[in-house]
This record gives sequence, C-alpha cells and structure tokens, in this order.
Amino acid sequence: MKNAAEISAQNIKEIVLTGVNIGDYGKGEFGNKKHEHTFYELVQALDKVEGIERLRISSIEPNLLRNETIEFVSQSRTFVPHFHIPLQSGSDDILKLMRRRYLRNVYTERVAKIREVMPHACIGVDVIVGFPGETDEHFLETYNFLNELEISYLHVFTYSERDNTPAAEMPGAVPANVRAKRSKMLRGLSVKKRRAFYESQIGTTRTVLFEGENKEGYIHGFTENYVKVKAPWNPELVNTLHEVTLTKIDEDGLVRFNFVNEPVLA
Repeated sequence: MKNAAEISAQNIKEIVLTGVNIGDYGKGEFGNKKHEHTFYELVQALDKVEGIERLRISSIEPNLLRNETIEFVSQSRTFVPHFHIPLQSGSDDILKLMRRRYLRNVYTERVAKIREVMPHACIGVDVIVGFPGETDEHFLETYNFLNELEISYLHVFTYSERDNTPAAEMPGAVPANVRAKRSKMLRGLSVKKRRAFYESQIGTTRTVLFEGENKEGYIHGFTENYVKVKAPWNPELVNTLHEVTLTKIDEDGLVRFNFVNEPVLA
C-alpha cells in the first residue's frame, strides 16, 4: 500500500498490476508455503488508497483469477473493466505439455463471468504458437476456440527454443515456417477481434486518460476499458482524464470522440 500511495503522490493516475503469477500474491511470505495474504485482499486494499484514479489487472492466469475478484472489480471505485489473461493454447493437450495449472474450460468460465458482470469489459489474451508437439489439429483447436470466445484482442508469441528448458528437449519440433504461418493467422484474428470490440463501443460514453507523447501531431489515450483513442496534439490534455463519447473508428483503426461537457479530472 505504501508503494501505491507513493506512486499516487507523484501525480501518476494509473497503476497496472502485472508480473509472474500475480494471482499467487501472498504465497510463500515469511517462508510459509501457504498464503499469508491473497490477491483478492490486495485488490481490496488497493481500492482504498487515496489519490489513485485507475488500477488495471494484467497477466493473471485464469486459475488464479477468482470470481470474487471479478465481482469486486465490477463494483470497484478504481479498478477498471480490463483484464489481460494468459491462455497460451486452446488445446488441452498442449496446455498439459506446457504444464499449465488450468485447462481451457477454466478460461471459458472466467470469460463468461467477466461478460456476465461487465459486458463492456476488454479481455486480452496471451497465446503461444509452435510449441513442441503442436500439430495442425492442435493449432486449429486454438484458433477456433479463440474465434468463438468473446475476447477483445490477442498478444501472439511464437515459440522459440531456450537452452536448458524441458521444452527444448521435447519431440515434435514445429518448423519455423509453420510457426510463422500460425502466428500470422492469429495476429489476423486479433485485428478482427479488436475491430469488433471497438465497434461495439461506438456511441458509448467513456473516460479517457491521455498519454504524454506527441505522435505525428496526435495525442493518444485509453478509455477505462482499453479502447485506444486519438486526437490532434494538445499538451494541455497530457495526463488528464476526460469524459468522451466514442464516435467512429478512423483509418488507423483508432477511435475518434467528442468531449462531454467539461473534463472529469484535470
């Protein structure tokens, strides 16, 4: 909590919770293998820290994202409706080879729960292609699973061998050109998913936090549910929150908007 308060004091308006197995927060503290604290308790405590405008949960594995956390976020003062949840594969066979602690039915359940309490939420997915043993059938399982799932975008990673890892010794290496083809297919699916999500948000009123970089005469920002917007560069907008109505998607695939009354926060 001290770190969060210190960050807030520096006029930083958004904090992203990320890392390796963040849902295991509190496990192993003080040499104890059991949880002294839980991720849910962390989320509850952070929501009470004064001065923080936004908190995002990123890179939390589906087995560690509990329904109680999802429900809390849906009613939170500061946590926003955006989750980034690693999947890695839509094939249970490959998930087992990867030694993941979940199967795809768990992922389906988490997405369904988020959609139930936050229909407008943004859901991002990490996925790996070309893991040893991934056949064409396994890859199509992943592609079809993600195509049918109500998610918003993908981060696609192409498997690459690393020395001294169990995977590097596994049989069934996928040729590099096949890995590249599969990666391209999933990136194309990500473009389709993001576009559909953005289109679903047109006409809604959201709050945008603007960033500080001048990119070719434009300033960019993100809504609470992670829709990326753009507007002509205006330094007065940097690090400010504004209520806007999303109006259209431009040629770059970003969203244009109209301001609603006065800034929510400046």
